[in-house]
Amino acid sequence: MTKQFASQGDMTEKTITFDEVGRGLWAFTAEGDPNSGIIIGDDSVMVVEAQATPRLAEKVIERVRSVTDKPISHLVLTHYHAVRVLGASAYGAGQILMSDAARAMVAERGQEDWDSEFQRFPRLFEGHESIPGLTWPTTTFRNRMSVYLGNRRVDLMHLGRAHTAGDIVVHVPDENVMFTGDIVEDHSACYCGDGHFADWGPTLDAIAAFDVDAIAPGRGGALVGKDAVARAIASTRDFVASTYRPAARVAARGGTLKEAWDAVRAECDPKFADYAIYEHCLPFNVSRAYDEARGIDTPRIWTAARDLQMWQALQG
Repeated sequence: MTKQFASQGDMTEKTITFDEVGRGLWAFTAEGDPNSGIIIGDDSVMVVEAQATPRLAEKVIERVRSVTDKPISHLVLTHYHAVRVLGASAYGAGQILMSDAARAMVAERGQEDWDSEFQRFPRLFEGHESIPGLTWPTTTFRNRMSVYLGNRRVDLMHLGRAHTAGDIVVHVPDENVMFTGDIVEDHSACYCGDGHFADWGPTLDAIAAFDVDAIAPGRGGALVGKDAVARAIASTRDFVASTYRPAARVAARGGTLKEAWDAVRAECDPKFADYAIYEHCLPFNVSRAYDEARGIDTPRIWTAARDLQMWQALQG
């Protein structure tokens, strides 16, 4: 291998920001590391995204306690990836919510994804020894459900496949603010290794139709104001399309994965090379785009061994 695999060499601690994106609504962000969200209700708090380990979750809890002493009653996981969910035990939430499809991904590929992500990005698993096991939801739903934190209604919705098959968004109607998970990113590469390229654009359309006043994205800074929201949705759409188009052209003519890699780099590098985790995501994104273009609808399961085989094939 000509360079370190994925993000094994990224050991730089990121600066945390904690921005209010609406009344009682906060975005915990960290320079392209996974974000979390905070929704303060009348009597309790909902956290969106758990972080990768209980130790990292404590950094979120510390920020929660800087703005409220209300108990954390609900933890919402917008999708299944180990880096998002394995810190769940730290919150002590009585309810852990996921979509039905996200729970199915835990059952299908939970341990494999954990092993794979731990190998890819060790810094994000600080305190990994404190993880008690896979995170399972207490409550799931198919398309939509509402949770009431006192009088504050929070709508959880599966608007379509995108970053994974099980993505949901969290909408707070009284402030018209949305937490999108990794469906929307800001100046950060989309991880598409378990994605659905053909569905991602229509799902972004469904988010745009809410005409929200702010978004807390999966990675990148808080998006406050309609202009910032529109810009991030447009750049996410461009990233996904620019990844899929060249890979699909190569697949259509029977080209190789390495040829798809070269074609995607030619289109994406000039626009996105300075995005957070761009180099990390690119090989997984190209592999998935190439598979989808060849008719593989369900993303193949990433394992620690498959990761390295793919990486070596693309470095030659």
